[in-house]
Amino acid sequence: MGKFTEQSKQLLELVGGKANIAAVSHCVTRMRFVLNDPAKADVSGIEKIKGVKGTFTQAGQFQVIIGQEVQEFYNDFTAVSGLEGVTKEQVKKQAKQNQNILQQIMASIAEIFAPIIPALVVGGLILGFRNVIGEIDFGNGTIVSQSQFWAGVHSFLWLIGEAIFHMLPVGICWSITKKMGTTQILGIVLGCTLVSGQLLNAYGVAGAAADAIPKWDFGFTQVNMIGYQAQVIPAILAGFCLVFLEKFFTKICPKVISMIVVPFFSLVLAVMASHFILGPIGWKIGSWISAGVHAGLTSTVNWLFAGVFGLFYAPLVITGLHHMTNAIDTQLVADFGGTILWPMIALSNIAQGSAVLGMIFLQKKNVKTQEVSIPACISCYLGVTEPAMFGVNLKYGFPFFSAMIGSCIAAVISVGSGVMANSIGVGGIPGILSIQTRYMGIFALAMVVAIAVPFVLTVIVGKKKLTTEDIYGEVEECDTVDTASTETVVAHPVVNGIDLTQVVAGDVVALENVQDEVFSKKLMGDGIGITPKDETVYAPCDGVVTVTMDDSKHAIGIKAANGSDVLIHVGIDTVQMGGKGFEYIVEKGQSVRKGDKLMQFSKKEIKDAGKLDTVVCVVLGGN
Repeated sequence: MGKFTEQSKQLLELVGGKANIAAVSHCVTRMRFVLNDPAKADVSGIEKIKGVKGTFTQAGQFQVIIGQEVQEFYNDFTAVSGLEGVTKEQVKKQAKQNQNILQQIMASIAEIFAPIIPALVVGGLILGFRNVIGEIDFGNGTIVSQSQFWAGVHSFLWLIGEAIFHMLPVGICWSITKKMGTTQILGIVLGCTLVSGQLLNAYGVAGAAADAIPKWDFGFTQVNMIGYQAQVIPAILAGFCLVFLEKFFTKICPKVISMIVVPFFSLVLAVMASHFILGPIGWKIGSWISAGVHAGLTSTVNWLFAGVFGLFYAPLVITGLHHMTNAIDTQLVADFGGTILWPMIALSNIAQGSAVLGMIFLQKKNVKTQEVSIPACISCYLGVTEPAMFGVNLKYGFPFFSAMIGSCIAAVISVGSGVMANSIGVGGIPGILSIQTRYMGIFALAMVVAIAVPFVLTVIVGKKKLTTEDIYGEVEECDTVDTASTETVVAHPVVNGIDLTQVVAGDVVALENVQDEVFSKKLMGDGIGITPKDETVYAPCDGVVTVTMDDSKHAIGIKAANGSDVLIHVGIDTVQMGGKGFEYIVEKGQSVRKGDKLMQFSKKEIKDAGKLDTVVCVVLGGN
């Protein structure tokens, strides 16, 4: 019988029993549960269990704070429950079951596009720059028209832009097969068939006559040879079709011939389904949307159409069907000397960028997210929304909807005032230069709305929706809190007779101001934080090493000679570094004397990883 057997039995019952546990894991201070029904957990009862310091829920995980003895508690719990522990990544995966359908869809889209984001960011910046030098008339013409050098740059950069955006289906099909664990090269080949040069380019379909579209002639039927450049939904449908077929044939095919049969039938049937069924369905949807847009623009209730179009244009971009609007804009320019539609598109792009700007403000301390969001915001303001939408807004959900609302309001202002553009231009902030002169003032007002509304809504909702992980970075060990609102408090460097300032050289920080909710609320006990000036951790007392973290090596525990338990935790969220930059000098079970070296760490490695290097020193239960 283990030390925590009785407490484990109580915890098992109070979390709703074994049937209510989808996954369980632990870190250095807490148990992490994914519960099938979080409402079944008796929080007040759990917090009364001896040894439990508190509970909280974050990112779909129900976390029970145990303290330095969490490993022993965890072992007894798994023995009592009969459950097998899983990795933290598996816990995260299981935690998705506590998300609603919309959240799961958004998460799935984000996961598919996550590996593609770096390319989208590069492509967005390149296309935005090309728009500036090639589309904007600065009075004497565009920069490209005035300089052969910049004309060459403009032409050369399209080589990269085309590879990223026109060939996007290749990346999508590859990412889906990677995510679903099927053969990635088949996904790449399938994507290539969607953008093959043998097909009529997707950008030319809208303006092509029916008899000009090439066809595959099978005798009894003909199929249009249409490409799906930059199309998202056809590529997603094609990718999942391939995954389904490969898994199906793998299941039914004998292993002796699977190397030949599975890839052949999976790929051929997936390509056929993509071009014969899935693609045409997407284009049919596109034709319906185009007809609706044209009818709305020419109706007497164009303000209502403006609100609807402004609200739903961004979701249209997700489908890739927004390219159909180019044909409508061209026709409007020919018929009326300008287009009312295009200004709304520019405003929608600005709104999406402004939502990202709100996320940049909220996540200003999250270095990792800034690497994506800042370039995405810039490219969005220059007219390319994919990096912002797929890399940031859809990932969190509420920024996307905040942008839709801002776009809706701005579109009503624009169309209601008759704002007209001379032609299609830069679909972002520089787009004002394409607006007819007499409408520039009212369009500027609409731009202000498209900037302010999404930004404000994103910040307001984000403060309620975002977890501390979202704000400070992905957290496994330490859940950060904003210290800006903390009051001035006095540090307690000596706890239970142990001078914690001896742990590492640096500036002492009151524990209440440490960016970790568990420690700052003193759920583990009293202590201090130290902003280190050195990179060596020393024993603050005589004792025995009782806790080490084999993988992350970022924390160490000592049983002091006076009976106190001391926990030393180096950095915030440094568990994610996987031990890089950390080295133990002592081993678990080793006796140490005050002043002995315990471990070393690299401040540079911690900083490069985007983490805080604060050393947290706590005497468990100390006061």
